[in-house]
Amino acid sequence: MNNEPDLELTSALVPLFVVTNGRSLPPDHAYERTTLVSAEDGVSAAGLMLSPEAGQVLEMVTDGFLSVAEVAAHTHLPLGIVRILLAELEEGGLVITRKPVPRAERVDREILSAVLDGLKARFGA
Repeated sequence: MNNEPDLELTSALVPLFVVTNGRSLPPDHAYERTTLVSAEDGVSAAGLMLSPEAGQVLEMVTDGFLSVAEVAAHTHLPLGIVRILLAELEEGGLVITRKPVPRAERVDREILSAVLDGLKARFGA
């Protein structure tokens, strides 16, 4: 009989639990997949006491904005874990987030109407 625990059953879960230090996403941080994230000016992961995964996320968003989904794809971490890491970084003042523009606010109907009128005048309709 082997008294060692079966690590194969838990190995897929333990690293994710360790990555987040057992934290869950705070209720006031709801990051959509399209939420844009960037590092605060002058912040770099060097010299900060961050987990390797949080440092990787911070370095990734240092040069500009990336969406939450892009960060998850580049780090190969589940979306939920990335959201927790981003909440931790935002609470520490290391990253800023920008909510995506709601679909209803993206289009200026007056501009579209003017373009349509111009196309009708130019090409007839």
